[in-house]
Amino acid sequence: MKSRHIKAQITSFCFILPALTVLALLLLYPVVTSVFYSFTSKHLIKADYEFVFFKNYIAVLTDPDFWTSFLTNIKWTVTSLFFQIVVGFLAALAVDRIRKGKSFFRTILIIPWAFPSIVIALSWKWILNGVSGFLPNILVKMGIVDTVPQFLSSANLAFPVLVMINVWFGAPLIMVNVLSALQTVPRDQYEAAQVDGASPLQSFIHITLPHIRIVMGLLIVLRTIWIFNSFDMIYLITGGGPAGLTQTVPIYAYNVGWGLKMLGRSSAVTVLLLIFLLMVCMLYFRILNKWEKEA
Repeated sequence: MKSRHIKAQITSFCFILPALTVLALLLLYPVVTSVFYSFTSKHLIKADYEFVFFKNYIAVLTDPDFWTSFLTNIKWTVTSLFFQIVVGFLAALAVDRIRKGKSFFRTILIIPWAFPSIVIALSWKWILNGVSGFLPNILVKMGIVDTVPQFLSSANLAFPVLVMINVWFGAPLIMVNVLSALQTVPRDQYEAAQVDGASPLQSFIHITLPHIRIVMGLLIVLRTIWIFNSFDMIYLITGGGPAGLTQTVPIYAYNVGWGLKMLGRSSAVTVLLLIFLLMVCMLYFRILNKWEKEA
């Protein structure tokens, strides 16, 4: 009996071994390697390196460019996440009220999320280009502006434009998930609330929100991680410019690691980024656990 139990455990382990192998190769190995290199003087050109312990962390934490990038990253994450939730939530409420053609509108609205980031970035860069871009030149031809607006190189416009593009890209994901959650809310509760004289706002606060807040919480966690780690869209559109005004921590780490070839210091940046996101996620999950207990 005991040998049969051991064989069953071995068989179970063999089934999950491929998944564990992929997880170790794609997740654990890069993390462990980054942590290891963050304590060394690893250079992309020089073969030899030595342990410098916390020297890289001190250099990063005393670098004004890092803190500027970090604050830009916070602003980028908060503004993008806020408007993605607002736009996606309102779109979900609107589509949920449509009686005919709901699948059509849901499919149309999810299109931005279906495209790869590189396609979106290069398309918007072509549309907003200050020399031959479609939108700047059409604004001039229509007489709305006198000179061609520099959407991607203006100190006042570059960051808001990037946020707008990110909202256009990310809001459909919020919309689809919230719409799915809205369709699970029991309709008889709305009817009972209406009979009791509840207003639409009261029904929304006391019926709709409690049913979808767990889904919203998970979306906020995921989108926070994805937006904070966003690299490709910003780098492809502005490269962190103009004058570093759109440089976030991932771009800062890239410039240090691949621009200055200082892989050890770049690894320290990524480790600090990981620690910060873990702290944020712990706070999020504490709130989610509290919501689940109250449900």
